[in-house]
Amino acid sequence: MQPWIRALACLALCSGLLADMAAGQEGSLAYEPGVRGTESGLQAWLAEFRSRALTAGLTATDLEQALASITFLPEVVDKDRRQDEFTRAIWDYMDRAVSDDRIALGRKALEKHAALLDQIEKTYGVDPAYVVAIWGLESSYGAVRGDIPTLSALATLAYDGRRGAYFEGELLQTLRMLQSGDATLPDLKGSWAGAMGHTQFMPTSFWTIAVDFDGDGRRNLWSEDPSDALASTAAYLQKSRWKSGEDWGFEVVVPEGFDWELAGERTQKPMAFWMSKGITRADGGALPADRWSSLLLPAGYRGPALMVFDNFGAVETYNLADAYVIAVCHLADRLRGGGPFQHPWPRDLRVLSLAERMELQQRLTVAGFSTAGVDGRIGPRTLNAIKAYQRAQGRVADGFASTELLDLLRAAQVQFARP
Repeated sequence: MQPWIRALACLALCSGLLADMAAGQEGSLAYEPGVRGTESGLQAWLAEFRSRALTAGLTATDLEQALASITFLPEVVDKDRRQDEFTRAIWDYMDRAVSDDRIALGRKALEKHAALLDQIEKTYGVDPAYVVAIWGLESSYGAVRGDIPTLSALATLAYDGRRGAYFEGELLQTLRMLQSGDATLPDLKGSWAGAMGHTQFMPTSFWTIAVDFDGDGRRNLWSEDPSDALASTAAYLQKSRWKSGEDWGFEVVVPEGFDWELAGERTQKPMAFWMSKGITRADGGALPADRWSSLLLPAGYRGPALMVFDNFGAVETYNLADAYVIAVCHLADRLRGGGPFQHPWPRDLRVLSLAERMELQQRLTVAGFSTAGVDGRIGPRTLNAIKAYQRAQGRVADGFASTELLDLLRAAQVQFARP
């Protein structure tokens, strides 16, 4: 995707269903799963944080009241270690995210809120199906908005330290929301990672993007009325350079003998290039000749192949995980009457665990194919390292992190010592 897409990802939202990856960049230092903090440890951290918050402009009175409500939440640390879009097979994730029930409820939501969504589309230029799809994945259309105290969740994650600087920044923004009157303590409940409201805005995104669409003088993402939340989501996508009137992409058929190394989000080519390689649309439609696009293989060469455009990247700023973005875009298609993917998922494959993904990164680096760090995230650098290793071994270079690949590396590194 284009550089501006990755730049906007720092504002990415975090959901109750899915965790935000904006601050957890691939290549960071490895963390140890299962490490725990304590209530006393958190309170000691808050004592130090208090001085930083005062320096950042928070008033003592407001700060003391807010900090007094904070407690350590060990379950939040556990959830941060186990994120669905990074730990489950994409086909299992899609089964849940784009279920028949979610499609049916989404179509009802489109119908019920048609007038509101029409006004939102006229204002921000974003197709209502994508706004509703995000709403569906983030909170089941408002039914599950989260009940975890936001301040405690953010403080726990900041204290935990794996993404400490990021979550401390979000905690400061939440305290500013309280001080400004944008929110009250009873409002501040949401997902385990601090996301709030119908479409699960993180505090920084609320502060910079949320809108008062119903004109009542308050940007209310918590109300039973979803107007402000849905409009804020459209505003977010607009800020991410959503291209009005364009789609996210579609499934394609890749011919025999295709060079799989050409696949990847960051390899944008003109459509004429892909056409010259024999790629066709799975639904038999015409390829848009004037578009630049990338070929995405979310389950390797054995799974569905997707041609993705810039609007895929706009959704990606909401959550960096490919599984999430594909689910939102595919759900939007299904809400508008589209069918399921035609090519089957390779359900016989097993997805690597977090420990195995970290081991894979370590072994690739030892083999001379650096992943620029070990964090268990299969991002661009790890993807490139996998492709390079696959190519060196005479394998299909699709970048898919498989158990077969890990076994191959293990066999080649019999003396490799795990940390």
